[in-house]
Amino acid sequence: MTASERREQLLDVTAEIAGVQGFHRVSIESVARGAGITRALVYQHFGDLQTLLEAAIEREADRALAQVSETAPSDLSQGDPLDLLLESLGAYLRAVEEHPTRWRLVLMPPQGAPESLHEHIATGRAEVLALLTQAVRPALAAEGDPPDAELTARVLAAFADEYARLVLTDPDRYPPERLLEHARWFLQHAR
Repeated sequence: MTASERREQLLDVTAEIAGVQGFHRVSIESVARGAGITRALVYQHFGDLQTLLEAAIEREADRALAQVSETAPSDLSQGDPLDLLLESLGAYLRAVEEHPTRWRLVLMPPQGAPESLHEHIATGRAEVLALLTQAVRPALAAEGDPPDAELTARVLAAFADEYARLVLTDPDRYPPERLLEHARWFLQHAR
């Protein structure tokens, strides 16, 4: 295994332990055991536990933001706003379904999570809200006297994040298809 591959493996193991068991369960020993290597190799790659945790948090937060940015609608006036919102929501929920550990860390930070995780989450949330506000503003303006685009974006983001938490906490009961069907109904009737 190359040094780069080993580093990614250690970050994967760290994120998995933190996301499933909590940050208090992450130690050099637990990461080494999870990776099937010695503690010395973990130290060789990261120096100490704090550096390892920060690297895992930064990587997962960056990847989450990239996934959300890819799934966010760019301009709801460029088609049927309902269809564009549902397409975006579906892509987001599939990303959550495919990477549950990452999204547990972002949407449901475990108790004892380092402050840097909360800072990354706040920064990412601000970026997502800015993107969503830009996307909804033209569609709202097309309707005449536009409602507040920022508040609309906040409501839509909260709505999407709650659906994502349902996917994470009870995927059998709340598969993305069920949530998308409900979202379509809700958004049609919220007009």
